[in-house]
Amino acid sequence: MGKYCIGIDVGGTTVKLGIFEQTGTLLRKWEIPTRTEHNGCNILTDVAISIRRTLEEMGIHFNEVGGAGMGVPGPVARNGFVPRCVNLGWGACYPARDLSLMLDGLPVLCANDANIAALGEMWQGGGKGYDDIVMITLGTGVGGGVVVDQKIIAGRHGLAGEIGHTHARDDETEYCNCGSRGCLEQVASATGIVREAKRFLDSSGDESVLRDIEESRLTAKDVIDAAKAGDGLAMEVVECVGYYLGRALAQLALTIDPEIFVIGGGVSRAGQFLIDIIQKYYEEYETLSEDRPLIGLARLGNDAGIYGAARMVLD
Repeated sequence: MGKYCIGIDVGGTTVKLGIFEQTGTLLRKWEIPTRTEHNGCNILTDVAISIRRTLEEMGIHFNEVGGAGMGVPGPVARNGFVPRCVNLGWGACYPARDLSLMLDGLPVLCANDANIAALGEMWQGGGKGYDDIVMITLGTGVGGGVVVDQKIIAGRHGLAGEIGHTHARDDETEYCNCGSRGCLEQVASATGIVREAKRFLDSSGDESVLRDIEESRLTAKDVIDAAKAGDGLAMEVVECVGYYLGRALAQLALTIDPEIFVIGGGVSRAGQFLIDIIQKYYEEYETLSEDRPLIGLARLGNDAGIYGAARMVLD
């Protein structure tokens, strides 16, 4: 095993890359544009060229690099097969194998991007010191990743960790992007929080500072900031979100029983204020043991993916 490892997090807009020491020290990080035109045929080539250039600049030879890990926004089978990455334009492919060939046979591993973010948080982030974590990412959608014994659990079909599409609400009439109705993502994501706020505003005559914000400009941050400031209607919305998240974590605790839940994504910037609300409902629904999984905040932000990708190659 070489002295260094490489982390690659392929997103729909940019590819994030990092050079790490095996100890977890990040030596350099950078980004390149994700060229999704022509079915994303240039993405891996761009990554390979950028890695070669950066290693040369740093004076690191290929034989000093133990391998590279790569996260992609889609399901990844155990053999590295990716059936489809809609946001990248990819159809069926083996991206790790292809990138390895471009990098003179350097070992490359590939996993789902949410799963590698969870691995990164376990290694050097909010889950550091724990072997078993579940990460929940509250962003435009709700993502998740499961790590047990310091290893990603992707499941037989790559579906493990798809927490956002677990069923949360029976009376939901609108469809989720996945085609189902009542998904956790529909209420607990940034998009879901805004939608819930609009529903509360439409169904209630209560005064709220949220009414002063143009509907098309309303954000999840607006809702949470208003709740923190004591706005009653905004607080009702956040309580609703906390209820569904707390109940979902209780169900996960009774299924997976990790050491800690790590909450990340843009919505998690609400900090302990949101965690306390989630905790209240979590404890209400998980009553079998007081020695239940902890709930904490992610620490690595947008770097979680490159940390987790690099960590993949150290086993």
